Amino acid sequence: MRLKSFTDYTIRVLIYLAHEPKRLATIPEIADVYGISENHLMKVVHQLGRSGVVESIRGKGGGVRLARDPRDIRIGQLVRASEGNSPLVECLSPESNTCRLVPACRLMSILIEAFDALYESLDAYTLADLVTNPKVLRRAFSTPSKPSDGCSRLSNDRNARHAK
Repeated sequence: MRLKSFTDYTIRVLIYLAHEPKRLATIPEIADVYGISENHLMKVVHQLGRSGVVESIRGKGGGVRLARDPRDIRIGQLVRASEGNSPLVECLSPESNTCRLVPACRLMSILIEAFDALYESLDAYTLADLVTNPKVLRRAFSTPSKPSDGCSRLSNDRNARHAK
């Protein structure tokens, strides 16, 4: 299984916010730290706001911060919400399943068992578990980042303008 970029970015944003939970951070700031497109992060932050995990403060001096204690934010819940309900394989979707093997195939039950185990494991951890080493995180956040995807050109362009 591979997590979507959206899920990866969701967790990264939350780690960034959790390392200083009371401070307001901006999307451009987070984009710079991770070398990720601001457009992608706007979608992530919007979804996190809709789900009540972060709060957005508009206007001058605004930004985003955690709306809940990091100890109350389960990693499994984040991954489930970010990944959505799309099935990993066709046979797990009753609406679009055309596989002839379903009556004889054990793959479906094995995949369900595997995903249940994955989410059970992820649910054992909270966002607080991901930020237990603040000194190392602070150092990581202060180190210039290389773009992590092809959409980061805007972020790089902005960095080049600031360097002039």
